[in-house]
Order: sequence, then structure tokens, then C-alpha cells
Amino acid sequence: MPVNPKVVALNIHPLKSGRAISVDHAEVRLDGFAGDRRFMLVDPEGTFITQRECQTLAQVKATPQEGGVDLEMGDARLSARFAGDRRMGVRVWSSSVDAACADDAANEVLSDWLGRPVRLVHMDDKAERTVGAEWAGEPAPVGFADGFPILITTIGSLEALNRTLVSKGQPIVGMDRFRTNILLDHDTAWEEDLWEAVEIGGIRFDLVKPCARCIMTTQDQMTGERIGGNPIEALRVERMSADRRVPGVLFGWNAVPRGTGRIALGDSVRILSTRTERWPMKHRA
Repeated sequence: MPVNPKVVALNIHPLKSGRAISVDHAEVRLDGFAGDRRFMLVDPEGTFITQRECQTLAQVKATPQEGGVDLEMGDARLSARFAGDRRMGVRVWSSSVDAACADDAANEVLSDWLGRPVRLVHMDDKAERTVGAEWAGEPAPVGFADGFPILITTIGSLEALNRTLVSKGQPIVGMDRFRTNILLDHDTAWEEDLWEAVEIGGIRFDLVKPCARCIMTTQDQMTGERIGGNPIEALRVERMSADRRVPGVLFGWNAVPRGTGRIALGDSVRILSTRTERWPMKHRA
């Protein structure tokens, strides 16, 4: 086990539920990584769309550009821009956001790609969203992420999950299934349950809430197909939450940055404070 865990992967997801982009360094803002989950697809009524109901989103790559975003799906390309005051109210779970909306031409192309009517929206400087006061101590600013600005995971926990998958005769899975922001090389499984706060690149991150996992972890993150190993089945063995506040199976921790700056691959991680008790789990044979 390393004396200090190190950062071995950093990822941003410009389009919510779209392709991840691996980066060598990330600019940390109070609302998460710069460029992470700043764009999102919604239905005509403004409700957010993810891979849960639209698996094809896994095939869409987004690259932020000045004033908009470039999108790719296979050989198809689209440049979407957000000029003027075109806005719409959108929903992410219980949050309502006044977001910038792409022009009709871009929305029509995206609707053709996905085979359903969609609108592309942007969390621009005018949009605001806060979450998690009951967990973070105060409302945390966030983009279009499901719940919190940052997700932290470890290699040791993924290896433990994969050992369970192998014991069930299933293929192992990669960390891409869990759409993490910060991956650490700590090799003791589930020890992150005990971390209350860590420091990376001089920035404090409070680990405020374990992350409940959904059907997206069963989907190939290049195609969206539900193939390969099923992490949900493996996590049910020893990662089923016994606390009703966060029901379901758990993997990784939601974190809130308490400062801004830059972190990079290879950065050491300092454990600032720990919990006295682990998150309660139901255990199954």
C-alpha cells in the first residue's frame, strides 16, 4: 500500500452522460472541474436525459469550444453555439436551472442522432445550481452532475469488485463504468469510506456522501450496450447500503472542493481527517 495515495487518472465529462475525456490536469472550481458536465440534453419539457433511458448517449463525444461545444457521434459532426438570450428552464432531479439553450438547427440534428426530440442546454455563467446542504454543511455549487461536484474512487475498490465478479463467473469491468473524476492508486479496498477529507494539490476535498450506483454501471461506455460484467450484482454482495438515506449499492464518494486551483496526475493525496465508523452495509453470502 502506498504511504500516500496518488492521482492516477483525471476525467471530465463535458456532456452529461456523454463520453469521458481523460486529462493530465484539471482546474478545480468550487462547482467541480472546469468543463465537467456543463452541457446536457433534455426532453422538450426540460427534464434531463441520461444513459439510463438513452443508452446511445455513450457514443456522443463533446469538446467544449468558445461559445459552445463540438459534438461527434461516429462520423457525424456538429458545432453547437449558444448565442443571444435563448434560455429554458431545465430539471436535474429536484433541481431547477435556468440554462442557455442551443439553436433549433443544432437541436434538430441531435434529435436525429438519438431518435427522439431533445434540446441541448448549457450551464453558463448566468445559470446557478446548488445541492447537498444536508451533507456538505452548506449548499454546494454544482453543474449538471447528478448530485455533487466531484466523484472520487480508488483502484483497490475496483479490484475488490472485480474479484467478486470473477467469483460469479463474470468478466471484469473498468473504472470507466463509474464515471469518476479523480481515481487514486490506494490499494486497500473500501478504505475511502473512512476518509472525511483529503488534500490534493493544496486543495481540500470533503468526502460528504457515498455514491449510490445505477444501471449505467452495467453499460459499455463506448457503445451504451448492456454487456460484460454487471457491477450491480457484485456490489450487492458487500456494498448494499444499510442506511435509508442513501439506498442501493455504493461505489465511490461524492466530494466537495473547499478551494480552487489545479491538480494533476501524480499528485500525492494527504488524508486530512477520518471517520470513526464506516458507512453501514448489508452483507450477503
